Amino acid sequence: MAQRLRTDWTLFFTVVAMVCFGLLMVYSASSVTADIRLHSSGHFLVRQLAWAAVSFLAMMWLKRRDYRLLQSSRWAFLPLGIVLVLLMLVYILDWKAHRWFHLGLASFQPSEFAKPALAVFLAWFVTMRARAINTWRTILPASMALGGLAVAVVVADLGTAIVLVLTATVVFYVAGLDRRYFITALGVLVLFAGIAVAAKPYRIARVIGFFPSGYKLLARIDTSGRIRDYLEQSGTTDTEYQALQSKIAVGSGGALGAGLMQGRQKLFYLPEAHTDFIYAVVGEELGLFGCTAVLAGFLLLLWRGLRLYWLAPDDFGRYLALAVTASIVFQALINIAVVLGLGPTKGIPLPMISFGGSSLLSTLISCGLLLSVSDRAG
Repeated sequence: MAQRLRTDWTLFFTVVAMVCFGLLMVYSASSVTADIRLHSSGHFLVRQLAWAAVSFLAMMWLKRRDYRLLQSSRWAFLPLGIVLVLLMLVYILDWKAHRWFHLGLASFQPSEFAKPALAVFLAWFVTMRARAINTWRTILPASMALGGLAVAVVVADLGTAIVLVLTATVVFYVAGLDRRYFITALGVLVLFAGIAVAAKPYRIARVIGFFPSGYKLLARIDTSGRIRDYLEQSGTTDTEYQALQSKIAVGSGGALGAGLMQGRQKLFYLPEAHTDFIYAVVGEELGLFGCTAVLAGFLLLLWRGLRLYWLAPDDFGRYLALAVTASIVFQALINIAVVLGLGPTKGIPLPMISFGGSSLLSTLISCGLLLSVSDRAG
């Protein structure tokens, strides 16, 4: 007798509502600039709608598939291997940004798909090694796999690399990783982030610009001015401008906002208004209530994801639900923190809300895996 599926409709409709809201905000944030620059106010909306249709079909297909079919070494390593190959190819083909495959009308960012691929790998690996989680036979290969993936991603996308490492850290900690290893992992994460920042001049500038007296402190330390000259010669522009315009947008919205489509900061003041800083447009046009509603959506997803961690019928399902939930929520919190000026500027989209086909497809693939677990939970 076929198993009766029990869909978590709260989770399902939360995802659908957030995607629909994202489409609305993408149009609001991009219509005027798209009309001026591209002579089509719906340019970005049409592209996002196409990606949303493909992403929804992928989510529904994965929802219907039994997630337990992925519990094998083939599905643990094959997606990771494909992502790594694509990351090496994009590094060569996109010689400037090392991020995008440009495919005519669409662009494809392979680093986004490291998140669902890593979730499957972590669930399989932790399930297989659950009774020996604190041995070097577990820690060493896991560190090598995660480290290799993070290094491949961080070349052009520090934010995604941080999300990957944080997700892995949470999964291993919940699986019973000893506290000393956990503290070591956090130390390695800080060191890894520091090296990644130091490797790119614009990242150094963003960190320095984040602190109110960052450049004054730099002048005291770097009395010869070599670091400042290095940053300027690299072509790094004013890194505080984007964060400042974002805070102006959020602050001017007040409690109720200026009204949908009525925001002003998106009119060439706020760069990336329809992508990485779309939460600022939400704040300006829909105010505190709009920002709270978006945050509530991610908290609802967090609640249902953690609920699945407890209800999943097997360890693989539990850790898959945990990894997927952690990756989506961590990315959302990092994006929101940057928009509100609580962290240095980082190019990372807001899941399901920001414009970006690769991000939307990757997120809904992850949600499809989460819904597959929910359909088969007790």
